[in-house]
Amino acid sequence: MKRPEAKIDNLSVSAYRIPTDFFESDGTLEWNSTTIVIATARAAGTTGLGYTYADAGAARLIRDLLAGAVHGRDAFDSAGNWSAMLSAIRNQGSAGVASMAVAAVDSALWDLKARILELPLVDLLGGDKPAFPVYGSGGFTSYDDARLCRQLAGWAEQGMTRVKMKIGRDPQRDLERVRAARRAIGSGVELFVDANGAYSRKQALWFAQEFAGLGVTWFEEPVSSDDLEGLRLMRDRAPSPMDIAAGEYGYDLFYFRRMIGAEAVDVLQADASRCGGVSGFVRAAALCEAAPIPLSAHCCPALHLHLCCAARAAIHMEYFHDHVRIEQMLFEGVRTPKNGMLSPDLTRPGMGLELKQADAAKYQI
Repeated sequence: MKRPEAKIDNLSVSAYRIPTDFFESDGTLEWNSTTIVIATARAAGTTGLGYTYADAGAARLIRDLLAGAVHGRDAFDSAGNWSAMLSAIRNQGSAGVASMAVAAVDSALWDLKARILELPLVDLLGGDKPAFPVYGSGGFTSYDDARLCRQLAGWAEQGMTRVKMKIGRDPQRDLERVRAARRAIGSGVELFVDANGAYSRKQALWFAQEFAGLGVTWFEEPVSSDDLEGLRLMRDRAPSPMDIAAGEYGYDLFYFRRMIGAEAVDVLQADASRCGGVSGFVRAAALCEAAPIPLSAHCCPALHLHLCCAARAAIHMEYFHDHVRIEQMLFEGVRTPKNGMLSPDLTRPGMGLELKQADAAKYQI
């Protein structure tokens, strides 16, 4: 069967700032809003959608650099389009906001290709998993114990077998907060903690021992993700079965290769909204499969669902409170977990998402 002619004839972008439902903080950062940058790409009379959680500056990069780089190119040439965008941002640097801009457009182009072919994205990627496990994530350090426990217990009651909380802002209270969380979720749910790099190496080693006694099985960024030696120390010294995880700030394959090569983590994290979109995530997943090392998707569950169902190395993905709220507010077609699992809608092409224009308009910047 001959595929249709599909030259990219339009690329547009918009940015939206969504207030949080409560002031939020983790071990190293505080915030009261989240910005989402949404790209749409058109070819063959069809439009694809992609997005990233980034500063609104990513939208300017898309308009000024990336739109011209892909205009007129074949929408089916995913590798060529990705390379053209990486060339376009060369002088801006390949990491940070520039990579996040590429991520939004790359995801839109993959979504576009799947829609033209009238396939769900997971089928285009060759995935065979009908559903994928998620873990509830939030538990911000700005929450009091009652709010923390309500949120984590609520996910457990929905059937999630893993939940994650933030730690590190006030180390003197971290053990008390983790104890409260354990009481709230009971003994049958795995408890993950995320320090966002707030601890020193010796602090992190001490907390790992204490957390192990409370059944913590995942310690994310116990030290800075730039401290590969410190992460390796934690991986070597942390009690079994506690996994050391990091990688969410990876923007390119070189970052992931260094982290894997240093044997710094038990589980590598990757975020398609940061690491160059679908194309970057698929490459990171291939590195994990070859290593071999498990992969966990960081944040933006609506973006990661189809990707994780196709990635053999993936073991679970983050159901992050902020991004779940935003995706449900702004998109039609967002899936909700059942018994801790998300299933792609195979009746909808691409990622199955449509922007709710009227609902989004009030947040546009």
